[in-house]
Amino acid sequence: MELRHLRYFQAVAEALNFTKAAAQLRVAQPALSRQVQDLEEEIGVDLLVRSPRGVTLTAEGKLFLAEVKDLLARADESIEKVRALARGEYGELHVGYAPTPTSEILPRALAAFQRVAPRVQVVLHDLAGDEMYAGLRDGTLHLAITAQSASNAPITGVTYEELRQYVFCVALPPGHRLAKKKAVSLAEVAAEPLVALRKRDYSEYHVILQHIFAPSRLRPNIAAEVDGANTLITGVESGRGVAVVTELFRSITGERLLYRPIIDCPVTQSVGLACAVEGDITPAGEKFRDVLREVAGELGMGGKGKGKCEVSPRGKKRT
Repeated sequence: MELRHLRYFQAVAEALNFTKAAAQLRVAQPALSRQVQDLEEEIGVDLLVRSPRGVTLTAEGKLFLAEVKDLLARADESIEKVRALARGEYGELHVGYAPTPTSEILPRALAAFQRVAPRVQVVLHDLAGDEMYAGLRDGTLHLAITAQSASNAPITGVTYEELRQYVFCVALPPGHRLAKKKAVSLAEVAAEPLVALRKRDYSEYHVILQHIFAPSRLRPNIAAEVDGANTLITGVESGRGVAVVTELFRSITGERLLYRPIIDCPVTQSVGLACAVEGDITPAGEKFRDVLREVAGELGMGGKGKGKCEVSPRGKKRT
């Protein structure tokens, strides 16, 4: 039994006439009659009562017609889903991400992707860098959006494509003396007590600090180490020190803290797309990657010299 046998039977059962059904199906009437008869013989029951005026359904035929309709609808739906999957318009997409570095690009990309592929479910995984790379290599993740390693060293089995670049700023509590400046120097930052993320949990952050201060032979004056972004915000807000963060950090704090660009900072943070070298990104992943590139293009590459951290004493961005 093949699907075409079922489609032939449905056409005859609904038209109640072999001639009309054959015209609809664009097949010869004798061939159609033979196919339906073969179906009845295979099932072992009469589905139709034939007469010179047409056909009528037996009780078995009525039941079979209802079942055939459901079966063919399910088959058509399955075919459509597979085709949609191949077009990147259906299925699940598992994406690793780092919350703060992706806070500008990811929400915009998700909204744009939802418009072009509403039937793709994007499953986000908040993971550390090593976990993301492992997920890409073992196929748990289709792609990841993350900050590039401070060492810029290639990651085994993973490709990286830069999407955005962000400058580093100093985060200040309201009323801090450095808030009067439009920008601050590395020497001024080094002279301040610094609130930093805990080294044992955020080793990458400390590598970044080293890259920032080492070329000037300065050393950050770390006064306190904290266990996360919220605690860092509280530490700066309470006056325990200042913090070196990217301009993206403002999206977390709003107007609670002030931000000033570091004039002579030799480092920027690269945020981009990571994929497995030999992984199957899937058509939906390809489509999402294209959306990410489009959003990044609309935002511009960011980077040094654009003064994005400059804000007024009330926390409003200067123009």
